[in-house]
Amino acid sequence: MTSVYKSRPIKRHRRTRDEMQTIREGLYQILEQDHPQTIRGLFYQAVTRGLVPKTEAAYKNTVIRLMGDMRKDGIIPYGWITDNTRWMRRPTAYGSAEDALLHAWQYYRLDIWSRLPDYVEVWCEKDALAGVIFEETSEWCVPLMVSRGFASLSFLHSAGQEIKNQWKNYGKTTYIYYLGDLDPSGVSISQTIKRCLEEFSGDAQVIFQRIAVTHDQVDELGLPTRPTKTTDSRAKAWEGDSVELDAIPARTLKALVRSYILSHIPEHTRDHLTTVEQNERLALYRIYELTKGATIQ
Repeated sequence: MTSVYKSRPIKRHRRTRDEMQTIREGLYQILEQDHPQTIRGLFYQAVTRGLVPKTEAAYKNTVIRLMGDMRKDGIIPYGWITDNTRWMRRPTAYGSAEDALLHAWQYYRLDIWSRLPDYVEVWCEKDALAGVIFEETSEWCVPLMVSRGFASLSFLHSAGQEIKNQWKNYGKTTYIYYLGDLDPSGVSISQTIKRCLEEFSGDAQVIFQRIAVTHDQVDELGLPTRPTKTTDSRAKAWEGDSVELDAIPARTLKALVRSYILSHIPEHTRDHLTTVEQNERLALYRIYELTKGATIQ
């Protein structure tokens, strides 16, 4: 008699209702304490706290699914999860000149770098994390450049020309602070950006520093790793696992960016520039009040 071998069904553990509720509550607590975050970043925090295993299945079938359900149900505000990969283009327009003046005094920002000796840019490999980092760069009027992996030559040339302009016209040294994945492609991306910016900026003084992810941070922060992708052509020369930028907690990432920016702005200068900005915003408000309700013939 010939034996017939059949594949055995794979038995998967189905979480109980209480287990799923524990995960939901854990995800909520992570976001309540530190938001906005990317879903990928939230996943790594959930792994660190033992809420879910470090697998793509847990990321896609548990964290992503629960985030969708919890936002639709109104449990988690949509703004707690950031996604800068989708955006629209639309020119700024106003209903009237009065509206434009109203907008001007409400949102006026002083370009503090026009009064400082350095020029600073923050570069990020991942578009999805721009929403996290932008909270810090926007507060101090620092350009946030998102490379989306390997940036185009046009983008790099344009950035290099601005660096050249800062050096030629204002004598400013440019400081580039870069954040990206610690993997074969992530390291290659940062090296390419550094080389191209130095080439396209001519004789300008450019100081390029990778501030995340670094090997020291992996140990100091206990960051979760992932296997290096074998499909990456650069993986042959890479030793060990890889670490995604999303693995750094959002709060830590923002504090890191803030510390590098503020290293160029002395504390007494910050107070002075804040006062100047407030006074100039007040001047715009007075102009708005004088023209409010006026009819243009």
